[in-house]
Amino acid sequence: MQIRVQPFTVHKRVPLTISRGTTAESTNLWLILEHDGIEGWGEASPFAAGRSPQTTSTIAAALEAAAPHLADYTPYDQQAIAARLGELHLPSAARTALDLALHDWLGKRAGLPLWKLWGLERDRIVPTSITIGINTPESAQQRLRGWLELTQVHAVKIKLGSPAGLEADRAMFSAVLQDVPTGAKVSVDANGGWDLPGAIAMSHWLAERGVTYLEQPLAPGQEADLPKLYRESPLPLFADESCFDRADIPKLGDRVHGINIKLMKAGGLSEALAMVHTAQAHGLQLMFGCYSDSTLANTAAAHLTPFATHVDLDSHLNLLDDPFLGAEMQEGRLIPGDRPGLGVYC
Repeated sequence: MQIRVQPFTVHKRVPLTISRGTTAESTNLWLILEHDGIEGWGEASPFAAGRSPQTTSTIAAALEAAAPHLADYTPYDQQAIAARLGELHLPSAARTALDLALHDWLGKRAGLPLWKLWGLERDRIVPTSITIGINTPESAQQRLRGWLELTQVHAVKIKLGSPAGLEADRAMFSAVLQDVPTGAKVSVDANGGWDLPGAIAMSHWLAERGVTYLEQPLAPGQEADLPKLYRESPLPLFADESCFDRADIPKLGDRVHGINIKLMKAGGLSEALAMVHTAQAHGLQLMFGCYSDSTLANTAAAHLTPFATHVDLDSHLNLLDDPFLGAEMQEGRLIPGDRPGLGVYC
């Protein structure tokens, strides 16, 4: 099979600020795998969360180095390919691009979308949240109004963990809450921006204001503090940066209520599906999230969202120049279509 990689740059309608910094654009990688006249498509996007930042250049270099090692395989050889990729120590985003392309190829060969190959039900998919980044109260409020003009909003995720402190978080949250549509669920993602006392205090304050769940309140590396927060928080806790793949889940099973699966940190749909089953075995809830991903990667993730309690696949909705079409928003839900494979096209 032949592999080629093409970079593409996408620009955000509105830059997104979280506790770690601000992103206005991203150069992602489009991987095209060809075999027997069929193309499988995948995407890799850079991200800085967690153990080791993955840049566009490091991901591209890894894929370029791996391509000759994969030339003699076919898309049917997924177990052998996975073993080879493990030997090559590819970063997770590079593995994601290859894994999505392999799944896309197999779906196209079978003539079926992935959700149908897996026997999943699209009517189980819950609304995807739209994200409000850290900002002044007035600007955050205006950002929500912009989202309301762009799409139907049934769920809102508010980024907190401001470097300015808890009072800044409370002021911004209160401003945004004024314009949240009636009936829409509200969640908070601190991206590890709080210490333990602050997280305990904020969990109670946010619960009094109707928040649904709290994501990554403590920084990665502070997992030993999660049991105390778990006992004292009235809100369900979800791990994001503290949970990359299935190996992380058993260590979190007694201290969070759920995990956020992102394809780029997991390594693709194969690992994401393994994470689903591992989390279910530990009684944990599931959500799917994204980085600066285009429609390609978010459509891939959408095929697995019938498993999810919460969905946060909105990054492509904030792009001015997304080159792809795929899953469509229907009443606030990101629904994969009936095209075979991922169902993504240009």
